[in-house]
Amino acid sequence: MKTFCGRANPTTGSLEWVEEDEDYDYHQEIARSRYADMLHDKDRNMKYYQGIRAAVSRVKGRGEKAIVLDIGTGTGLLSMMAASAGADFCYAVEVFKPMANAAVKIVEKNGFGDKIKVINKHSTEVTVGPDGDMQCRANILVTELFDTELIGEGALPTYEHAHKYLVQEGCEAVPHRATVYVQLVESKRMWSWNKLFPVHVEAEDGEKIIVSPSEMENCPGVPSVCDIQLNQMPSSDFTILSDVVTMFSVDFSKPVRSASTCYRAQLDPVKSGKAQIVLSWWDIDMDPSGTINCTMAPYWVKPMSAFQWRDHWMQCVYFLPKEEQVLQGEKVHLTACRDEYSVWYTLQKAREEDENKADARVESPVCRCQAHLLWNRPRFGELNDQNRTRQYIKSLMSVLRTDSVCLCISDGSLLPVLAHYLGAEQVFTLENSAVSCSVMKKFFKANHLEDKIKIVEARPELLTSSHLEEKKISVLVGEPFFTTSLLPWHNLYFWYARTAVTEHLASDVTVLPQSAALHMMIVEFQDLWRIRSPCGTCEGFDVQTMDDMIKNSLNFRESKEAEPHPLWEYPCKSLSNPQEVLLFDFRKTVPQHCLSTEGSVNLLRKGKSHGAVLWMEYHLTADISVSTGLMQISNEKGNCEWNPHCKQAVYFFSSVIESETLADVPTAVTNFCQVTGIL
Repeated sequence: MKTFCGRANPTTGSLEWVEEDEDYDYHQEIARSRYADMLHDKDRNMKYYQGIRAAVSRVKGRGEKAIVLDIGTGTGLLSMMAASAGADFCYAVEVFKPMANAAVKIVEKNGFGDKIKVINKHSTEVTVGPDGDMQCRANILVTELFDTELIGEGALPTYEHAHKYLVQEGCEAVPHRATVYVQLVESKRMWSWNKLFPVHVEAEDGEKIIVSPSEMENCPGVPSVCDIQLNQMPSSDFTILSDVVTMFSVDFSKPVRSASTCYRAQLDPVKSGKAQIVLSWWDIDMDPSGTINCTMAPYWVKPMSAFQWRDHWMQCVYFLPKEEQVLQGEKVHLTACRDEYSVWYTLQKAREEDENKADARVESPVCRCQAHLLWNRPRFGELNDQNRTRQYIKSLMSVLRTDSVCLCISDGSLLPVLAHYLGAEQVFTLENSAVSCSVMKKFFKANHLEDKIKIVEARPELLTSSHLEEKKISVLVGEPFFTTSLLPWHNLYFWYARTAVTEHLASDVTVLPQSAALHMMIVEFQDLWRIRSPCGTCEGFDVQTMDDMIKNSLNFRESKEAEPHPLWEYPCKSLSNPQEVLLFDFRKTVPQHCLSTEGSVNLLRKGKSHGAVLWMEYHLTADISVSTGLMQISNEKGNCEWNPHCKQAVYFFSSVIESETLADVPTAVTNFCQVTGIL
């Protein structure tokens, strides 16, 4: 059966109706899943196997039958480990139907059909009894319900229910416990992801400073965790203010409470500084003694020789509600509050009379300034990038005149303020949403510009002369940045907007940026390839069925599309030179025909061609450009430095091309219109 679905095209801004297969959502979820990443996580799989063997052995040692409940079984891997370790029977629960069907096939293929029952339900719907899904309660509870924050996938309520209704009292649990660790740091880089710093503008009539509204300065931001690959954060980008301390632990072998609560830890600052960020990670002990341990600790905490790359579990960055000055040797208290799915932190100065008292519960942070709803964390970082801002200032200075009438088309951009300070006679800004309008009004008010810059809340195609006070636009500017953009070329919406407002532009209008170019380069990833690589066998179990299912879902559509990744977190080396693929001239309107190109790329270095990286470069003027992708190739090995504020597009090749010599190896990369879905 086919279904017509409305899909917003971020590039054109239009709603398009497309015919979708009824299983499209399933295919999309499977194709974009991290199952392959988990199956390639050797450390995780080995530790789980060791823990399961030990748990089965302890139960058998007591003369009991080993009955296992595996919640969130996925491929059935952990249940097969248990059956292989001697478990008498396993109940494998999986709520996602396509995954449950795959688990049944994998279990049968590996010869465990008589030992493992796959139950396609949410664990809270599983029944126990002679006529139930489970004949009896289990005495071994095995789960992998964790995300980077540990509890974000609902682990706590799931465990709470399981202990009440599905497992025996005093059961074995794998993992046995989880422990959350924290460390207090100062980091201008990470703090720039949550607060907007003052912007200094050198104008003809002196220095101007763009400041944030006080409401934004005092806003705690949004409660969602910022999860990143901390192992890619250089030590020069943060200052450690405290030792690593344990924040809280959860014993999964005992009844678990999911109700909101707070934990408190005392910190002794090892250095004076501004406490801005709480870095956090966790580890899991697979056995009661803690000898089988799987940790997410970053490189400065554990030796790199023990480092296991993984993308399904990373590390957390939490922003304190406000920065606090701490002094070396002067104790402070860190409070962690959590609900069922998230954690947040506050810091207090220690007081003698309060040292043994629990802090009052702190409510989850809520953004009231709306800027954190408009701008995500990379966008905050981008707005705080002084080098980038200087490029825009330099280019604006070269095109603005004292009689310039300027129109800005970008979401929540500071360009209108820059244009005003740099001498434009009149500035309009086109804001597509109520949120961006609200934020920009607050910005203009904080900088006393309410009557200097006019906000137009309208879509480009609905812009009228009256909006512009019957004036023609002499300078059209954009970063461009739009909140709906996921892939680099989605910001080409600026081109469509420019085309829509053509009638309002002067005949000699200056468009900034004047053009954009799509660039491409073939790369070898250090680790990111694992998320798309077939596994074959995992800890001796055949999971080819899972590989086939992912491949089938990728072929459904996803393999024909690129996907966004922040490549500063995922090291890679270039195997080819970067090359321009398509050029988009914003001085002209969008052409009626489809833009496409094809060609070949010569590989310059030995390596495995995992895929192509694509990004946009915006030519602000003839001699000033900003890149959303490659910043530089840093050495002869081809190691790449990427723009840290943008996600680049990665197109994974269906098969890896391995070159052992430097001979030219033509790699056809054809029909970019199809690959990118640009126009």
